[in-house]
Amino acid sequence: MFRFAILLPLFSSLALFAADDVSPAVHAVLVRQQEAWNRHDLEAFMSGYWNSPQLTFFSGAKQTSGWQPTLERYRQTYQAAGKEMGRLGFSDLKIESLGADAAFVRGAWQLTMPDGKTPHGLFTLIFRKFPEGWKIVHDHTSAAE
Repeated sequence: MFRFAILLPLFSSLALFAADDVSPAVHAVLVRQQEAWNRHDLEAFMSGYWNSPQLTFFSGAKQTSGWQPTLERYRQTYQAAGKEMGRLGFSDLKIESLGADAAFVRGAWQLTMPDGKTPHGLFTLIFRKFPEGWKIVHDHTSAAE
C-alpha cells in the first residue's frame, strides 16, 4: 500500500504532462490549416483532417462522410467558378485534452472576402492522435445568419 501511495502522484503528474502536450500540438495543426487556406491550398488544408471514409463533417443541416467528399465539398463551396476562398482566421480557441490521444476544440472562424464581406461562425472539432500526428476526425461548423 505504501508503494502505491508514493507512485500514484508520480503517475498522475506524468498523465498531466502528457495531456499538456496536446494543446500545442493540436494548435499547430490549426495554424497550418489557416496558413494553407490563406495560400488557397485546399489539399494542404485538408491534411489536418483524418484521411478516412469515417471522417465526419457537419455544416448546416448537411452531413458529409469521408475525407474525399469533404474535400469536394470545400472545392464546390470555395473554389468553383465564381467562388472565393477569402482569408481565414480562427479565434477564441479552447483546446481540451480528452486523454493522451484525443482532444476537443471549440472556436470561431471568420473569412474576409475580397468584396469586404466577413462570413463567420463557430466550430467544434474532435481530434485524435495517429502515428502521423494529430488529425480532425469530426468537424461541426456553423455559420452565423
